[in-house]
Amino acid sequence: MVKAVVGEETQLKQAEDRLAQSAVPAQVGLVIGKLSSNLDRGFVFDLIPTPLNDAGEPASSLLEAPKDEKKKGPKSKSQSVDSSSMAIDKDWVAEHARQVTKMLSCGMKVIGIYVWVGDSAFKNSTIMLCQTIKGVAEAAPLSEIDPDERILLHICYSPRRWTCRNYSLGSNISSSNLRPCDFKMGKVLNSLQTFKCMYNFDLRLPIYKNASSVQTLPDVLRHGISVHAKDLEGAKAIIDGNLVVNDEPCTSDGLHEVELLLPFMKNASTEACSQKEVTGVIAFNGSVCSFGYINSKEPISQVVADIKEDIILSLQSRLDIICDEADGDTDETNGESKEANDKMTLETCTSQLSIHLLRKTTNLSLPRRVFIPWLGDLFMCDYLQSSETLEVLKDHCVELLSMDAAIDTTTILEPEVEPPALIATSFWDVAVPLDPASSYSSKKSVVETSIGETSGNTTKSANFNIIIAAFFLFLSVIVGYILIIIKR
Repeated sequence: MVKAVVGEETQLKQAEDRLAQSAVPAQVGLVIGKLSSNLDRGFVFDLIPTPLNDAGEPASSLLEAPKDEKKKGPKSKSQSVDSSSMAIDKDWVAEHARQVTKMLSCGMKVIGIYVWVGDSAFKNSTIMLCQTIKGVAEAAPLSEIDPDERILLHICYSPRRWTCRNYSLGSNISSSNLRPCDFKMGKVLNSLQTFKCMYNFDLRLPIYKNASSVQTLPDVLRHGISVHAKDLEGAKAIIDGNLVVNDEPCTSDGLHEVELLLPFMKNASTEACSQKEVTGVIAFNGSVCSFGYINSKEPISQVVADIKEDIILSLQSRLDIICDEADGDTDETNGESKEANDKMTLETCTSQLSIHLLRKTTNLSLPRRVFIPWLGDLFMCDYLQSSETLEVLKDHCVELLSMDAAIDTTTILEPEVEPPALIATSFWDVAVPLDPASSYSSKKSVVETSIGETSGNTTKSANFNIIIAAFFLFLSVIVGYILIIIKR
């Protein structure tokens, strides 16, 4: 359980000044930071206000007391203020948390919410605040090793003060789950250690013939990513050329290079093929870049676990982006002519197609991950399709993170030169091989070409072995005949 919370003084003071100058009666937003179970302490990096909803309205507002209550007693004005409460668009705040989570590098999480409101309205809105925190927790879950709790920061403007409460997640939504928590400001960002990992992967995901249900490309990928996540848990880490053995804090400064080594494992795809259960295969490979951050007092194992989790979440986020865009393209084509629907590429309707209905090899590149400077040495991340440029990042950062619109694109990091890609060899390519003259050829079909070359080489090798065996058999007969003559 988190016993104390420390906030970055520079950022929180800027947020307080921004709220005071805006003169808004109420505001709600996200708390970005980290909850450390090893130190029983929470760290707040910054506060991000929730933007206006689709209707152009703020996510929170102040509700005044009913008119009949204002008329009671001589102090109607003070009574109306004391009985005011907050109205919060809980679903919109949760959606904001879901989108921001995809832009956070590992080691950074949405650890709660903050509210800017008076003391009386805060006390009258505890149930609403608890519901909002629970919705945020469901939309932006933490890892399994993190505490099952969230932070509620209250910035009171009358009188001006900061208070922090710890909310324990549970099945029941009750104000009793809110408990006071020690809060102070300090230098949080200066105590962070930075780690970078370039993880290369090469997966072969089988397409089974006797599947219990219809298989789509996203289904196969999600299952393959979940299986690989279990394999990645047992990977050993090498940091700055040294194998991580002792679970000790990292004392050196600067950027630390991390390399993950997977254990030797059996080839599941080969076993499945030997059992004649596979009718196709998806070649999924590429590189994933991850930046991790831990406090200087946390053990190294923490950042290794964060990086492993971040790699899997990054692959899942890219898949979600492709599926969302494919679903959007499908909705736009509804009601159009059949010719327009026929022109849709396999990549655009991947999320709707059964993988057994594909009649040719499908090549698909996932979005690449880029990193935007945020606070000090911290980076936010975003994903770009092959047709997009760095300019589209500005809109995302301004809308979701309330960053300055004047982002220098030259400071954006693009470590993933070749983003993750996949080649889906379909059912028909395996069950009914194509004629060599009409075979699919492209730069990305090197897997299919190598399979054909391997088959040809295997045939030639088998013929050569038969000739050699026949030669030695003939030679042994001659030698035996000679030996019989000599013996006589």
